[in-house]
Amino acid sequence: MSWKDEVNEISHRRKLRQAMGGSEGIERQHKRGKLTVRERIDKFVDPNGFREFHSLTGSATYNERGELKSFIPRGSVEGTALVDGRKIILSAGDFTVRGGSASSGGGMGSELPSNERARQWRLPYVRLLDAAGGSVRGFEEMGRTYLPDGNHGTTIDVDLLSRVPVVSAVMGSVAGLPAINACLAHFNVMVKDSSQLFPGGPPVVKAALGYDISKEELGGPHIHTRISGSVDNLANTEEDAFDQIKRFLGYLPSNVHEMPPRHVTDDPTDRHEEELLSLIPRDRRQVYDARKLVEMVLDQGSFFEISPRYGRARLTGLGRVNGFPVGVMANNPRHHGGATDVAAGNKVIRLLQLCDVFHLPIISFADEPGFMVGLESEKAGIERAGAALVAITCQSRMPWLTIVVGRLYGVAGQCHHRPSGMFRRYAWPSAAWGSMHITGGASAAYRREIDSADDPEAKLKEIEARLNALASPFRTAEVSGQDIIDPRETRSVAAEFVDDAQRVLTTQLGDPLILYRP
Repeated sequence: MSWKDEVNEISHRRKLRQAMGGSEGIERQHKRGKLTVRERIDKFVDPNGFREFHSLTGSATYNERGELKSFIPRGSVEGTALVDGRKIILSAGDFTVRGGSASSGGGMGSELPSNERARQWRLPYVRLLDAAGGSVRGFEEMGRTYLPDGNHGTTIDVDLLSRVPVVSAVMGSVAGLPAINACLAHFNVMVKDSSQLFPGGPPVVKAALGYDISKEELGGPHIHTRISGSVDNLANTEEDAFDQIKRFLGYLPSNVHEMPPRHVTDDPTDRHEEELLSLIPRDRRQVYDARKLVEMVLDQGSFFEISPRYGRARLTGLGRVNGFPVGVMANNPRHHGGATDVAAGNKVIRLLQLCDVFHLPIISFADEPGFMVGLESEKAGIERAGAALVAITCQSRMPWLTIVVGRLYGVAGQCHHRPSGMFRRYAWPSAAWGSMHITGGASAAYRREIDSADDPEAKLKEIEARLNALASPFRTAEVSGQDIIDPRETRSVAAEFVDDAQRVLTTQLGDPLILYRP
């Protein structure tokens, strides 16, 4: 006697699971320009690389003989997945089943949830979010309401941030707890024209605040990738989102107990870029292309920018130098002159935490005029944001290289310098620094002398000329030992630093000293 009938039952239930929420739900998903959860897995995961958890979980009905009559799977698909040959834990919402809302499963004797497996197995965790959160329809099915569960499950999601890489992709209209999970991540991405993010959608807004608004107006990418900063990157298509996730994960180890993977490169470390010699204009009122600067120093084609549409006074991202992954940041003079505002500071804080937790050295290309001034900056809370940036800078421990290519002023300038640990700073001849700018600072420091002069404007110019003569970086180097380099040497000194950094990074493996905060 064999178990063939029962094995056939497994196959039958698997076929029912593949039907997801039924043909009508699948058709609605496609009409919205979205892939189904199974199609997403096929496109994101290596061929035959997905092994599902909870594969038979769902809502079933039986006839009087105890035979399966119907089956609706749960609103998410989870399992281990191979992505570019590397194992991760994947959780993907199925909007065709109750809008991806929470459904059956989780009772006594249940298997571990996917986030707990990621924590215990030390594997990266990727969420493909397409879920509306809770639904009042569930109250009727339960016959009661319920108290919020006190963050028991979310505690795992928070803890994951200090243990393994976590990525969230907003693949549709995402609300409720899934909207928070979208931001409990080291990197997140939305899809153009088909994804929105909010705690409560237009009907909830109408009930609470009394006005009508569309999903796109309320929580589309133009809000979250430009204004709120809740989402890092925008993808043109779902396939583009998958590619960005793969690129991001490629710079990071699988967990904090491992070193980031090194890639083979044929880009020579002694490559000298002649254009660097004239990149910084002598006239400081002119701007330059900070992205070009970053790309000329890093391994060719390796720069992956994070949050390019938000906090644009800073560039932040990941790259490689001699194949080793690094974090990268640079002031961007094309926006606010490169001055660090609240949004730019938030980007930097996230990057510093990411590098510290996952053992990436950081390279800072500094042209820092200072924290952003003015009434709007005060309203945004620049002092508290600046204090947060100072704190995370002081608490970080990863190796840190700063290349001062232009200005370095004030407290924001000191945030390009770590006070202890492996720190190295080089300056270009174009560098200028101090506690504050000579222009503007002179009129404050010498106000009495200027006001009492016969020609105050001429006196101000005289004082500024006198001070500017003292501002040569070579005068600082004579006293401080600051190294000034030919800009064309930047790649070679960066490569040497990053190579030396590996010895220090290996001593930092394991749980981080400072927990990651989103």
